[in-house]
Amino acid sequence: MRAIVIERFGGPECLVYRELPEPEPAAGHVVIEVKAFGLNHAELHMRRGEWAEAAPVSGIECVGLVHACPSGEFPIGARVAALMGGLGRTVNGSYAEYTRAPASNVALIDSDLPWADLAAIPETYATAWTCLFRNLEISRGQTLVVRGGTSSFGQAAINLAVDAGVRVIATTRDPDRFRLLEELGAERGELDRPDLGRRIPEAKRLDAVLDLVGNSTILDSLAMLRRGGRACLAGWLGGLDPIPDFNPLAQMASGVHLTFFASFVFGTPGFPLSDVPLHAIADKVAAGRLRGRPSRVFRFEEIREAHRVMEAGEAGGKMVVVL
Repeated sequence: MRAIVIERFGGPECLVYRELPEPEPAAGHVVIEVKAFGLNHAELHMRRGEWAEAAPVSGIECVGLVHACPSGEFPIGARVAALMGGLGRTVNGSYAEYTRAPASNVALIDSDLPWADLAAIPETYATAWTCLFRNLEISRGQTLVVRGGTSSFGQAAINLAVDAGVRVIATTRDPDRFRLLEELGAERGELDRPDLGRRIPEAKRLDAVLDLVGNSTILDSLAMLRRGGRACLAGWLGGLDPIPDFNPLAQMASGVHLTFFASFVFGTPGFPLSDVPLHAIADKVAAGRLRGRPSRVFRFEEIREAHRVMEAGEAGGKMVVVL
């Protein structure tokens, strides 16, 4: 099979095409004929050697057809999505014609949407849904701030929250993108700065913050919450540097909750992928209730250009690769 391999750590030129054996069927796993896959910033860090783990074949998600399933969890030929479960990290991932994922990290996604549209859903929407409705426990009528709202993850979170009747305020570093945030359903856009918690009118009255900027802003996100409010750290748009000298006793407000989510836990007992209504989300995308379609679609042969665009911050949303 054709696969894209990280030849060495570095820039997009380090992604090369190789012929590799197809993954062997194994009990409890699903071999998937990859039809398309979404692109993620995690794969940039893996390609650069900045992640703790990186498999030779990158790619943490895909959509495709079941090619083999020895344990019978899914029928041959079924349309499925797969994400994480070690994909691209500890085992070869989705940048290939075939991949193998644990059955617990595979979900049926029977939909008439084109493969490119389906590929924009799994990682982005599964992660956003879990952050909102499991970690933050957001509900109708509450007020949510999404920091990093113009990222593909942020756009999905805004879509899901607005669809659930939540009031959303979203941030971006580019004021020219306020209109996009409002088109997604956000009440308004705010310019994201490290001191947003001191400037936002709703400070100390917010129910929840989904922070996709990361360690550089999470303390500020906690400071803007009401008593009992929740902040979920789930992205690193501001970089991977840790919080210097983090001391909760001195730096966290009393009575607020800090939670964290990363999609590598999908497939574990506490976060089964089957918990996420991917099929219902795909139906809402097809009906136009959610914006799930990709901002750009690349061919398999264009992976270096796709990584260049993603690295330059020119994606404008979720980008996908179609085989």
